Amino acid sequence: MTLLLNADLHCHSVVSDGTLTPEALAARAHGNGVQLWALTDHDEIGGQHRAMAAAHALGMDYLTGVEISVTFADTTVHIVGLGFDADDAQLAQGLSATRGGRGERAQEIARQLAQVGIRGAYEGALRYVGNPELISRTHFARHLVETGVCRDTSEVFRRFLTEGHPGYVPHRWATLGDALRWIHEAGGVAVIAHPGRYRFTPTEEYALFSEFKQHGGQGVEVVTGSHMPSEYPVYAAMAQEFGLVASRGSDFHSPDESHTDLGALPDLPGQLTPVWKLLDDRILRAPRPPHEALQQ
Repeated sequence: MTLLLNADLHCHSVVSDGTLTPEALAARAHGNGVQLWALTDHDEIGGQHRAMAAAHALGMDYLTGVEISVTFADTTVHIVGLGFDADDAQLAQGLSATRGGRGERAQEIARQLAQVGIRGAYEGALRYVGNPELISRTHFARHLVETGVCRDTSEVFRRFLTEGHPGYVPHRWATLGDALRWIHEAGGVAVIAHPGRYRFTPTEEYALFSEFKQHGGQGVEVVTGSHMPSEYPVYAAMAQEFGLVASRGSDFHSPDESHTDLGALPDLPGQLTPVWKLLDDRILRAPRPPHEALQQ
């Protein structure tokens, strides 16, 4: 396998549920050798211009990004959008509507946690939220670690906030069709994020890929910090079967929580077409002398 480009096209800042600013993330990515970077905050594009400016100041090329929450087969699935117009009004409106239910969901999570003796969880989670519209399970998890209820966020999700445990509150997100329409009409490419995380049956997973393709989806994350190495060839094969380009991203959230750092993933399998080849004309290139042009 040959590394064509050290691209990291999935990570999160304080604008959603990460712990670093877009500027700090850009610096960390650049320091780790990333050449092409995308910030993909959950259901929010408010950090895009900051991220692009920070990337360009460091000489790093940039792709606009977002991770949209979708309900599919009664499961929350994430779709990454890349290379869209960050000022597209319809995309912004759709994301705003998707974010709308997070506040009520957070209040219900707190009520359930109070029933098992964990009081003040909503107020505690808010301390970690950069944007109250985007309060999430991750913010509750950080509060439970800080207050000593759990040792780390992995333990939180083993004991709380997931199906069958206190604090699990499902939410109805956007439809798959809506999310892909917003991305496409804003000029971007849609990618299935970390498909190995969803614990679908083979039939459900095939249905996800089939419907995604029917709606014009073009990519899938193959090498990601949310996959085990044994899953890379599984989703490389799915990419080939469905004619999808392949994406690569750490899903980095925090230096203290994330297992995979920005830019630290292995290469994409060589038989796949990288998503950045499809997006070449939408990469926001950093100013540089001609002799330093990025080798694609």
